Amino acid sequence: MLFDGLKPQAPDALLALIGMFAADPREGKIDLGVGVYRDETGATPVFRAVKAAEAKLVETQSSKSYLGPEGDIRFTELLKPIVFGAGADTSSIVGVQTPGGTGALRLAAELIASAKPKATIWLGTPTWPNHPPTFSSAGLTLATYRYFDQAAQHIRFDEMMDALNRAETGDVVLLHGCCHNPTGANLTSAQWAEVAAIVGKRGLLPLVDLAYQGLGGGLDEDSAGLRMVMEAAEDVIIAYSCDKNFGLYRDRVGALYVRAKQKARAELILSNMLALARPNWSMPPDHGAAVVRTILEDAALTADWRAELTSMRERITTVREALAAGDSNFLAPIAQQQGMFSLLPISAEQVATLRKDHAVYMAGSGRANLAGLTLKTVPKFIEALKAVR
Repeated sequence: MLFDGLKPQAPDALLALIGMFAADPREGKIDLGVGVYRDETGATPVFRAVKAAEAKLVETQSSKSYLGPEGDIRFTELLKPIVFGAGADTSSIVGVQTPGGTGALRLAAELIASAKPKATIWLGTPTWPNHPPTFSSAGLTLATYRYFDQAAQHIRFDEMMDALNRAETGDVVLLHGCCHNPTGANLTSAQWAEVAAIVGKRGLLPLVDLAYQGLGGGLDEDSAGLRMVMEAAEDVIIAYSCDKNFGLYRDRVGALYVRAKQKARAELILSNMLALARPNWSMPPDHGAAVVRTILEDAALTADWRAELTSMRERITTVREALAAGDSNFLAPIAQQQGMFSLLPISAEQVATLRKDHAVYMAGSGRANLAGLTLKTVPKFIEALKAVR
């Protein structure tokens, strides 16, 4: 029979963690595993601006007809000033709506493979666990370098630069635009400038994964590195997600942009993006993109969205500062990192002990979603960490 050739696949460890947390009857348990934002009550709220935009859509949306493989064109246009800057020249930037940031990455991988089968893509490790299979399943060749030293809690920038110096012209380099997942350790402005210079000098193709814009230093601050790279590189690919900064996780809202130096090449690239999107998902889901478009078309809703995003960013920063203050030796680096995640210098065995003895749940790698903490639970978490060290 056909399916007899299938082999059992290991279950997703993070999904298994969700089940274990749900089944744990202990009060005061802490969930630092799933990568979603949580507020001080432990909820993942729907943005006020999203609620208002959805109410507006209920009243005004006149059709649920197909939009086409490019999705909501107005959505991708309205995002451009946020991603690239209010005064940026976007005439040679083309974009399509995708099912989340993951859809954007997959489309980018297939676009690269169509242009150059088995092209090499450089990944800094550790990285988001879904990056390697997304690229390898499209037939790309993976090359890795060490980006972050988990024990020492710092970026291995010399190793990163050495890898980029070894990359060949036309190779792709994946860059986390901000709020590095899983480490929270971002390049400084000076380091971004060095990366941009070498990318331009060696003719590399940057693929910037911008999944958390606004949750690090601010909307413009979080895209500053991308904008440096765009100044230096011939072409740039940007995989964008609205799932986190609009709280639209289950609606899967993303976009893939490509900036080409020549407008004619941009149009050629766009035609290929649309051709590749067609057999993958045909038409992207409309609702989430329509919500974002509705928000960005309304000045009051945009202002409210920005305000709520600021409050989320400030809450995460407050948690980081509280952790660093509570354990200034072990957790001090956390205050210098940004975004929801940090990769703690603990072993898989220590993670298991945290779960078993202290009802603290996180990925076995040591990645912790710090948005799962509140100021009330920070002391308990610090004491649990001390107990397992």
